[in-house]
Amino acid sequence: MTIEQGTPGAASQDDSEETHQQRLTRNLHELLQELRVAQAGVQILFGFLLSIAFTEVYVRDANTFERATHLVAVLFAVASVGLLTAPAAWHRILFRQGKREEIMRLATRTTIAGLVCLSLAVAASVLLLAEMVIGGWAAFAIAGVCAALIMLLWFAVPMRERAD
Repeated sequence: MTIEQGTPGAASQDDSEETHQQRLTRNLHELLQELRVAQAGVQILFGFLLSIAFTEVYVRDANTFERATHLVAVLFAVASVGLLTAPAAWHRILFRQGKREEIMRLATRTTIAGLVCLSLAVAASVLLLAEMVIGGWAAFAIAGVCAALIMLLWFAVPMRERAD
């Protein structure tokens, strides 16, 4: 994947008007802006997941499956937080070292991995909620539909457009 393919808006700039360093700077700023959107969602989900463990109903009524599902959701949320915030940390530590190209290459990979983890955290959270509310196979069906919708919107649609 080239840097131009990794961020939206790259095709809107005329390559002859923009130097390689200017393009790297623009792409990095666009990526960091995109990460702000994803980070807000993961932070809200993570806070919700952490608070569940301290509710009376959860402490009193959650069974082993629900507790395991909750832990899986929390772990995917933690992985997502780490992966989605890493590019900002790298930029801050390396911004005057001439490493923008390396930051962009790694940031593209960690962002995609972070979004995969976030989608799995959302699916596990929906499974937990559905299990506690209705239980049984219906909980799995609801979580599966939600996971499929996210995978379709976040990954399948852009991959199809990229292939065209």
